[in-house]
Amino acid sequence: MRILIVTDAWSPQVNGVVRTLKTTIECLRQRGEEVEVIEPGAFRTVPCPTYPEIRLSWRPYGAVLAGIRRFDPDVVHVATEGPLGLAARRAALRMGIPLTSAYHTRFPEYVKARFRIPLAWTYAYMRWFHGAARVTLVPTRVVREDLAHHGLDNLAIWSRGVDPSIFHPRQGQRLAGKPPVFLYVGRVAVEKNVDAFLRLDLPGTKWVVGEGPELERIRREYPGVSFLGVLSQDRLAEVYSGADVFVFPSRTDTFGLVLVEALACGCPVAAYPVTGPLDVIGDAPAGVLHEDLRTACLEALRIPRHNAVSHARKFTWERATEQFLQHLRQAADPERSEDGASARRETPAP
Repeated sequence: MRILIVTDAWSPQVNGVVRTLKTTIECLRQRGEEVEVIEPGAFRTVPCPTYPEIRLSWRPYGAVLAGIRRFDPDVVHVATEGPLGLAARRAALRMGIPLTSAYHTRFPEYVKARFRIPLAWTYAYMRWFHGAARVTLVPTRVVREDLAHHGLDNLAIWSRGVDPSIFHPRQGQRLAGKPPVFLYVGRVAVEKNVDAFLRLDLPGTKWVVGEGPELERIRREYPGVSFLGVLSQDRLAEVYSGADVFVFPSRTDTFGLVLVEALACGCPVAAYPVTGPLDVIGDAPAGVLHEDLRTACLEALRIPRHNAVSHARKFTWERATEQFLQHLRQAADPERSEDGASARRETPAP
């Protein structure tokens, strides 16, 4: 099968979306599928407002259309709702090529947090954007139910995995500082709610791994916190192994790949009972979900590390990739209209 994946999120960005896409592409190619990627590195880009680390492609439609024609895919999968995703959506509809999409992040909530744009406006855009896809892949049941509530349809589950050859307990590793050690890994941005963790009155030491637009402010406001920046996956596994509790303060993530990585290294999770943690942890004895995050952190200290490792084994990239591939196969239609027009009528923008 010839699969073209179009994404606005790619290296040098370090986040769950990029890791999910790269791992899935590797698994697909190992299975013998032909996969090509269109990503921002081939385009002129401009910095995203309020988040300059993210580069947005400038006027990419012509090059995206040419790339699709050159590769001649069986299906175009649009991973993000940015400029490249928009260009691929338009081109695939014009050429009559089956289109699938994915919902990786709570885009409406992020836009509201950054720009105060009402949720209703952005969800209208989501309905228009994803309405052109034959299926929209979402990471969890809770996200599917939430999007259905906001009027999106043709939704299917595409879960996530963890690489046990990298993320496993590293014996003898220990983060410096007074125990217990509480750890956050992820973007240091307003939508990640990192302050909710850092202002907690907890014993021991707090560590933060990652970077983002809020990093310098947080460094100033929490001088007792240790910061490690962006790490390689191998070093990250050592850090997970050296922490006592992994704290996940976000209320807006759709999955939280870092949750599974931490568990695989034997680090129990403390989080709010919201989308992401509810699906990854649920009622498993591998973490504590509580509206009082401090209570969750303290109770998670009592969880045996082997509970976390055992629960993480339920999440494999092989299973997740099989889900992805099956959905794309069902969406792919080998019969193209003779005039190249899309069999599905374009819907107007909101």
